[in-house]
Amino acid sequence: MKKQYNVFLRCTLFGTVICILSNLLSLDAQADIKQAKAKSVIQIWLWGGPSHLDTFDPKPGAGYDYCGPLNEPIATNVNGIKIGQKLPLLAQQADKYSIIRSMTHGINSHETACYMVQTGRMPGDGLVYPSVGAVVSLYKGYDAGYTGMLPPYITITTSQGRFSEAGFLGRRYKPFCTGGDPNKDPFLVEGIVAKGISEKRQKERRILLHNLDTLGRKMKDNPLFRKVDEYEQKAYELILGDEGKVFDLSTEDEDIREKYGRNTFGQSCLLARRLVESGVPFVTINYKGWDTHKQHFQAMNKMMPELDRGLAVLLQDLSDRGLLDTTIVWCSGEFGRGPKVDWDAPWNGGRSHWGNVFSTLVAGGGFLGGQVVGASDEKGINVKERPVYPWDLIGSMYELLGIDPDGFLPHPEGLCVRLTPDPKKVKGGGRLKEIMK
Repeated sequence: MKKQYNVFLRCTLFGTVICILSNLLSLDAQADIKQAKAKSVIQIWLWGGPSHLDTFDPKPGAGYDYCGPLNEPIATNVNGIKIGQKLPLLAQQADKYSIIRSMTHGINSHETACYMVQTGRMPGDGLVYPSVGAVVSLYKGYDAGYTGMLPPYITITTSQGRFSEAGFLGRRYKPFCTGGDPNKDPFLVEGIVAKGISEKRQKERRILLHNLDTLGRKMKDNPLFRKVDEYEQKAYELILGDEGKVFDLSTEDEDIREKYGRNTFGQSCLLARRLVESGVPFVTINYKGWDTHKQHFQAMNKMMPELDRGLAVLLQDLSDRGLLDTTIVWCSGEFGRGPKVDWDAPWNGGRSHWGNVFSTLVAGGGFLGGQVVGASDEKGINVKERPVYPWDLIGSMYELLGIDPDGFLPHPEGLCVRLTPDPKKVKGGGRLKEIMK
């Protein structure tokens, strides 16, 4: 028994040493990879899964049972590329983005598909992996010299909720969720802007807090109390200082706000631009409502014009301000929707979940514009050519961010964990070199 234990101990120690060496080699590789083209990511998460046929992969020849009333795709400003008829403004921005029409993972459940698309990992190996936002927060946040008062990973307005975004990295890498509604004045940001509390009253409350803190005054040299004071100072700098004013959209010209669309999604896009302009590395817009099992086309008549305006103006605004070259815009849901429409009751024209093939839009940060990657078949049922798996796309984004996709993540138990799966162990189409500058 003692001999077996000694063998186990040696193997464990050997594994730990190998992992440490792998991480050191990963750091060396990190220094050797190409200089980062992207500084920030804006992820537009279409929660629930949008229809690929109605957005970026129209199939007018498939017939009414597949297209319903959305059977007249429109030309874009790039010759040969057509998109859904409800996206006329995005059609005029096609030179700025690429469409991946062959995303796939084959999963039709929200939780698993969301986990795969957000982490680039298959579930089931006993680990909960971090999302892309958490990884970027690790490599581009406070551990990497980020000094901003704004958190390095921000979600507008609510958590994505399908899994723990930080995974095994821990709470330090969870996103700050703004809460509130950026289309309302004031925009009530969790912990920063409180309902009915003016700046004057906030300052008065701070004075009252200090007056009541007799213990803190008597123990002002205590290291723990000094740390508390330091955190309090930082919190109030965010609440009352200049950086926190990034959330005050009333300081924007009303014309700009109208261009983005006076709705929650449009104003979220405007806020995302302001955040990356302020240096925030990763921003997620959690845009709910795309899980259209019932009355799909009625929902699309409302939501697609919002998506069209908000995303199109965001791309143009980033470009005009010189930010698009250093900002990846990633627009996707966890899967597509059933190509064949469910016309019968109780669905009444709904679309189901569809993980066999779906579409993703990427722009900026080193991604080329005016391109289409891959293709689905004639009815949008399966991948026809150039399959792209979540880890292919995520690895490509890491590379553009200057993060080595083949590097390793720190694990609390000292395990060797790659940023992206070993290509020998998963299906894959390879990184998106054809659209990377």
